[in-house]
Amino acid sequence: MADDIVPDDVRDFIQKHIDSVAQLEALLLLWANPNEVWDATRTAKRLYTTEHEIAEVLARLCADGLLVCKDGVYRYECAPEMSQRVDRVANVYSRQLIAVTNMIHTKPRRIREFADAFKFRKDR
Repeated sequence: MADDIVPDDVRDFIQKHIDSVAQLEALLLLWANPNEVWDATRTAKRLYTTEHEIAEVLARLCADGLLVCKDGVYRYECAPEMSQRVDRVANVYSRQLIAVTNMIHTKPRRIREFADAFKFRKDR
């Protein structure tokens, strides 16, 4: 059913970049408030989750090029074509909340974790 409601480009973005509803909510929070200062503590309080979980979520969003972090402060910043996709995701999520959250909950997370294990990282 979500396949019928959620456009292909939004579904693709979620499959590639979003592993949890908390991650999507964090992205959209910073997207909607680009002039505010967001650290892990403030973001966790706003999203009613743990600071540890949000720190991981924000780090992954940075690694995916959707946020930038300087001195522990995060802000929404990404390439224009990616920004257009985030705009679409926000629009669809606002209208199809249940379909999008169901898609996220049924996403096979282990596939991404397995694939990430083979990425070359600068810090290793």
